[in-house]
Amino acid sequence: MRVYPHEPRAQVDRKASLVEDAYQALKASILDGTLPAGYQAVEQRIAEQLKMSRTPVHEAVIRLQHEGLVRVLPRRGVQVLPISAADMIEVYQLLTAMEGMAAALLAEHPERSEYPLRMMEDATNQMERTLNAGDLRGWARADDQFHRLLVGECGNQRLARIAATMADQAQRARTLTLSFRPVPELSVQEHRLMISAIRAGDIVGARAAAEQHRTRASSEILNAIERL
Repeated sequence: MRVYPHEPRAQVDRKASLVEDAYQALKASILDGTLPAGYQAVEQRIAEQLKMSRTPVHEAVIRLQHEGLVRVLPRRGVQVLPISAADMIEVYQLLTAMEGMAAALLAEHPERSEYPLRMMEDATNQMERTLNAGDLRGWARADDQFHRLLVGECGNQRLARIAATMADQAQRARTLTLSFRPVPELSVQEHRLMISAIRAGDIVGARAAAEQHRTRASSEILNAIERL
């Protein structure tokens, strides 16, 4: 966001807030599939949909482009990038390594990890409830919350920041493939195994549980993407 000399602080804060609002609204629409892969519109059209001016939308689009969710097409507007199996293989390779490390870090100090573990248990219980209710989108939101807690609460802020961008890509793939792969019943059991290993201070077991879970789940999603 551009800041001009002598611009009042309140005005700067207001601009930053509008950009953040536009960014969060657009990102949420991309991650939940409301704006599907291939969707294209000019910035003015997007601004009208959000009932905002074009400037914050433009700056939000630039952020999303840096995160690999959209691309700006000169004189043609903004396009939501497609999800490719090749891209997701790289994303899952990174997430598998980072989540394994995050689980190991949490297991190093289980006495400090009880609060995030309780939140991870809550997310896992919500996954189970939504699966029992046949609410796959609800399951996807709870699953995403679990994985963001895993890396976000591990104590390594650099790891958390890097993983957050990868998690956005994973959430898109998770949501896109919900109807094209087996019901993810194993996810609840695998999450609980991970939590148990962390709580027991089993560093090797926690890392292995996280890596094996991500490897299995990503294989199902990649197979579904290739069939789309």
